[in-house]
Amino acid sequence: MEWIYAPWPWYVAGPIIGLMVPALYLAGNKSFGISSTLRHICAACIPTKVPFFHYDWKKENWNLVFVAGITIGAFIAANWFRLPGIELELNPTFKQQFTAWYGFSNYTELLPVEVFGIKHLWELRTLIFSLFGGFLVGFGTRYAGGCTSGHAITGLSTLQWPSLVATVTFMIAGIFASWFIVPFLLSL
Repeated sequence: MEWIYAPWPWYVAGPIIGLMVPALYLAGNKSFGISSTLRHICAACIPTKVPFFHYDWKKENWNLVFVAGITIGAFIAANWFRLPGIELELNPTFKQQFTAWYGFSNYTELLPVEVFGIKHLWELRTLIFSLFGGFLVGFGTRYAGGCTSGHAITGLSTLQWPSLVATVTFMIAGIFASWFIVPFLLSL
């Protein structure tokens, strides 16, 4: 049972995730993706006259069960399949390079505390970052016709040209934002 407590290598976990795509197609011509689940939840729970939510969401209830399974599985893994007192050990070469590049070795500083810290939760800057960032993620997901994981996993595995364009765009925008936009916003 010890094998389930340890991190799985990429060459095991990656193919398992990748095999979800053909498994879902074989099981019922279903597409692997999570971003559409929020639309299904809104269509089921919020009575509205918005045309975007007027469709038979019950045909997609398998997706709601899938997301519930992910949530329950994460809860079980975090609470019962974790060895107390054991932290994930990073590669020593990575630690040296990280410290040389960024000048600090405290990995909790990867996320700016000024934005993501509990103490700053109700500050105006944190609220703006969260609301505007959430809006951009939602708008981008809808505009691109799916989220990053949906395009990168499902779209690329089914050789869809729009998914390749979307995935490359996501990567370029993420690199640009993390190197230029976030440091600028944190300096304000």
